Amino acid sequence: MARAVYIVDGARTPFLKAQGGPGPFTPVDLAVQAGRPLLARQPFAPDAFDQVILGCVNVIADEMNPARVAALRLGMGERMVAFTVQINCGSGMQSIDTAYRYIEAGKADMILAGGAEALSYAPLVFPQSGVRWFAKLATAKGPLAKLAAFLKARPSYFNPIIGLERGLTDPITDLNMGQTAEVIAHLMGVTREQADAYSVESHKRLANAQAQGFLKGEVETSFGRDGKFYDHDDGVRPDSSMDKLAKLRPAFERPWGQVTPGNSSQITDGACWTILASEDAVSKYGLKPKAKIVDSQWSGLDPAIMGFGPVLSSTELMKRNNLKLQDIETWEINEAFASQLLACLAAWNDDKFCRDILGLDGAAGVLDQTKLNVDGGAISLGHPVGTSGNRIVLHLVNAMKRLGTKRGIATECIGGGLGGAMLIETV
Repeated sequence: MARAVYIVDGARTPFLKAQGGPGPFTPVDLAVQAGRPLLARQPFAPDAFDQVILGCVNVIADEMNPARVAALRLGMGERMVAFTVQINCGSGMQSIDTAYRYIEAGKADMILAGGAEALSYAPLVFPQSGVRWFAKLATAKGPLAKLAAFLKARPSYFNPIIGLERGLTDPITDLNMGQTAEVIAHLMGVTREQADAYSVESHKRLANAQAQGFLKGEVETSFGRDGKFYDHDDGVRPDSSMDKLAKLRPAFERPWGQVTPGNSSQITDGACWTILASEDAVSKYGLKPKAKIVDSQWSGLDPAIMGFGPVLSSTELMKRNNLKLQDIETWEINEAFASQLLACLAAWNDDKFCRDILGLDGAAGVLDQTKLNVDGGAISLGHPVGTSGNRIVLHLVNAMKRLGTKRGIATECIGGGLGGAMLIETV
């Protein structure tokens, strides 16, 4: 018999905009900053967990297996098993899903699952011609051979590009993620004006959530080594407007594209943890679960249209659980790009797409946007790739508790042609 799996608690750091150089925190620093206050408020010791699972995409050389490094720094004990998972934008949700399956199967009772990403620490990558030159220089024998190798240097060898740019380009289609958003926006007839309007609303919703204190208890203050503290998501622009966004040039398909820096997710640093527990652990420690994980689904599709991932994964999830679009009271869909998200909504309301691609009898219907990303999303607060899937699950739970709703789905598109979705019920 499959066991019930509960989300007990969670916390995250503020999401901080990348500033063109390494930020104040590495991925593990961020994981520790989010984890310390979370573990400190629990009625059990940090070593009570069975294991730690952390999503991270851009692992830095000084922190191999960041899950293990973070667990040790959090005082969880030398015997704590910890491993890192990577499925691009879905990594933070994959950590939760892996933990969910372990507990459901009876192989664990309590797991700390998270995501951590410091995109400001993305490495610089030299061109292959430069790498070969360095290799020949390093292996040359004797002063004359080294001089000869050195003199073959060319300026182009010393022109690195940020690894993040390479990582956000699909190696199969040779399209970057912004270009894939352009593709599906064109297919579904999403306009630049619609994308900009959605982005303005995302900023307004996050600004309101901050002003109303809706993120209290979810966002924990982070403290830098220099004594500076960070207590809020700093990418929010409350004064965002259609006029301001209209002045921005297309970022990926000039001059006619519609995806701009203003209607795309922000490049940020941040970490998030969630605590998953079995019924036995809940009883043992007197815990108060916030929600129950009902089911999850991962789906694959053409990488060129990877932005439709949430539609495929969420629809399969709903079909398996005999649910319709309208049965889901609260949604968190990661805002990779406004046009990508709006294309997903259009797909659900398109009769041909739903029949031919989703295997439905007709259009799934209109997703009420008052139920979607109620406190903003990645456009206003940022998208630290390995973290976002964890954040949207945690925030979905917290938003549902606040709104008094019962059933919700957290879902995201994933670079490489994947989608992930998780069905949650409050308890």
